[in-house]
Formats: sequence, structure tokens, C-alpha cells
Amino acid sequence: MIPITEYAGRDVAVFGLGRSGLSAARALKAGGARVHAWDDNEETRAKAEAAGVALSDINKRDWQTFAALVLSPGISYKFPQPHRLVRLAEMTGVPVIGDMELFARAVQALPERARPKVVGITGTNGKSTTTALIGHILKQAGRDARIGGNIGTGVLDLAALHSNSVYVLELSSYQLDLVKSLHCDVAVFLNLSPDHLDRHGGMDGYQAAKMRIFQNQTSKDTAVVGFDDLYSQSVAIGLSARGPQKVVQISSTYTLGRGISSVDGHLYDNQSGKAERLGKITDCPALIGRHNFQNAAAAYAACRALNLDPATIMAGIQTFPGLPHRMETAGEIGGVRFVNDSKATNAQAAEQALRAFSNIYWIAGGVAKSDGIAPLAPLYPNITKAYLIGQSEDVFAATLSGKVPVQRCGTLERAVEAAARDAKAAGQPDAVVLFSPACASFDQFRDFEHRGDVFRSLVQAMASAGVRATA
Repeated sequence: MIPITEYAGRDVAVFGLGRSGLSAARALKAGGARVHAWDDNEETRAKAEAAGVALSDINKRDWQTFAALVLSPGISYKFPQPHRLVRLAEMTGVPVIGDMELFARAVQALPERARPKVVGITGTNGKSTTTALIGHILKQAGRDARIGGNIGTGVLDLAALHSNSVYVLELSSYQLDLVKSLHCDVAVFLNLSPDHLDRHGGMDGYQAAKMRIFQNQTSKDTAVVGFDDLYSQSVAIGLSARGPQKVVQISSTYTLGRGISSVDGHLYDNQSGKAERLGKITDCPALIGRHNFQNAAAAYAACRALNLDPATIMAGIQTFPGLPHRMETAGEIGGVRFVNDSKATNAQAAEQALRAFSNIYWIAGGVAKSDGIAPLAPLYPNITKAYLIGQSEDVFAATLSGKVPVQRCGTLERAVEAAARDAKAAGQPDAVVLFSPACASFDQFRDFEHRGDVFRSLVQAMASAGVRATA
């Protein structure tokens, strides 16, 4: 835990008691603050109490006494409209911050020589894989890497600050909206495409939130920026022209004159102006597809900025085990590969998986995002048949009508059974049952992890039944 001492002896409101809220409440209490923790959801409050967090109904408190409101990133801050407690904080002059801002202030309060290194990773897609990959490379190299933020462990639940450590933090746009003091020694901006627009008032607001990852960088720092979409290209060019930090461009599409390129699965370091071929990303089974080539290029650039040598970085890349729910092989049955890509909660994320295979029995559906799956039309030839589930079933069926054979399955269990049966019957050696929903999960599951766990269990049960049948 990272104790937060800034508010010792003062009253602090914590609203939203999910992972980050609980983490903030514990860290503030450890630092001597009087914590008033609350959540509108009764079940969440009960879980918080069970976890040892004392509740205090901040709706009934005198807000003039609060030194700050620590807001969960899942709570509406500005758009589509501020939560009523955010408005109350603004009316009473109470600063609204998040757990990442508490972390940032704790780091900045240390003497410069005692501060850890901070690597921040953001982007619409690929954040989790890149964060985990950077952390893995650093640990393999013997560095004290602490991995968290929007992935795994809440930032304030990570081990206490130490000058020899490196904090590798996945940063969502919601978290970045609530930071002012965060300083990233290395800031990674992977890509940008429309997502969460209701929470940011449109694309401009979404991009502005992501850009906050660079706001406190100096000439000693490094910005690693993707160059594979128009939005991130504009960011890379703008920072190169105006920013104080060193900018390293990365691409899995272009052979860059200066930067890091991962073209056709080969990684090149062109930072000196002369391309150095480093090795094959395709040797790593956990990094399938062009999007993962970009993730590998970003991880390489970040680790080079932390002074790791190329050979050490490549060794780390090639031993990366991958992430659950992101292009994860859940099993192989009768020559058919089953891939769990439950983390693909929008079309842009699903696009990466659909590019990686050519004979796909695609399971999709859930709570659709605003653009649905229409942007995936160029990849329809890779889809042998689609199996639709959840709330978006009718909309997706209409989108795919006349372009891809469709079966409406309703539930994930029926979809897995149907896709497995059809793929096995076809008897083609490259068949893949791909669960890449292109949707949020909340119509049928708690979250994408729960959804992916259910898919994996269904595949494992099917595999076990097949073994018993042939025994």
C-alpha cells in the first residue's frame, strides 16, 4: 500500500467503492485522514464494509469540512452531466480528484532523488497488453516493476514508493480526466478511435483527456506515440514540433525513418536513422496480430527509454505469457482452436482479432457501442459464420444480413455449441472459434472478465466431454 499523508488529520470524502475507491479509502486512512466512504449501491457498500472500510453517508455530512472529494473513475465527472455529488463539491469549493492524482502527489512530495520512475500507458485499445508486456520485460530484466492502475491492482494498493522501483500504470481516459500532477517519465499513447464519447462530450474531449498523460513531461522525459491512425499521427507530429519531451514514434504499418517499426512481424529500431533489425515478434505466441506488433513496438520503445538493452528487451518480449481474455487460446478441440477475446468491448478492439485469422466462426454480441459493427465490414470475408448473443443480437443480425451467414443464439452457451459443431463439421485445418464480442458485457455478465471466464469454462467442459467420449 502507498499511504497518503497529505490529508492527515483532515476529512476526506471518497465516493464510489469499487476497486479504486476501496484502495483510496485504505491509503488515506493509513496516512491519517478521517475518511468518509460512500457508494450509492447498497450491495457495494456491504462489500466495502466486509473489506474493513467504515461507511459514512456523505449525503448527510457538512461539505464545508471536506478537504477533497476522491471520485471513482466510473462516476460521471463532467459528461453527460456531473454527478450530483460532483456538483455539490464544486458549489462548496471542495477539490475533486481521483486515486491516480493521490498517487501523483505522493510521488511529487518526495525529493527528486527518492522518486520512482513512472511509465503511463493509454490509448483506446492495447493498453492492458502493453502495460503487462512492459512490466514483464522489466521484471525479467531484474527491475522492481509494480504493475497496476486500470489493470489488476489499484495504484494505491501497489507496494510503497521507492526510488529504485518502476510503476507501470495503465491509464484510462476516466482516470486521466481526474489528474493534474501526474508526471510520467515515459508516457505511451498507443492509438485513438471513438469510444466513451458520452463521458467526454465528444471526440475532442476524449482526445483531450488522453493527452493529459503528457501534461507534466519535461525535456528529460520520453513520449512513445503510435503512428497508425490519424488521431495519434496528429498527436505525434504536434508533440514533436512543440513538446519539450523526446518523442519516439511507433508503427506496425509504416517503416519509420526514425522510430520503432514492427512490420510483418519483424521489429526494427530506427531511432538512430539506421534500421537495426531486432528479431521476430511472431516468435511470441502471445502476441498474435498486427495490433500486438504495435504493442510490442511500444513496449520496446518504453523499455529502451528506461535504459534496457535491446537483447534484454527482446528476451522479455519472447517470453511474454499474454493476458487473460485478450487473444487467449482457451483450448483446441478436434483441430479447432478456441480464442477468448472477451476484452474486445468495441468494434476497434474486435477488428484486431478478426485481422489475425482467416477462417473464423465468430461469436459476438452484448451491449453495442454507438458505431456497432459496421466498421468491421472490410473484414467480413474472414468470417465463415457469425453466432450472435445478447442485447445487440437483432441489430448485429441486420448489419450482417446478406454479407455473413448468421445464427441467432441468444446465450453464450448456445453460441459456443453451435460454432464448435459447425467448425468441426467443416473439417478445415485453420478453423478458429473466436469469441470477440465487440460489445460491453453488462446485459448478461458482471464484466468482460466474467464473460471470458464463462467462455473458457464452456470450452474446457467441451474438451473434457470429448476426452471422456473417446476414452
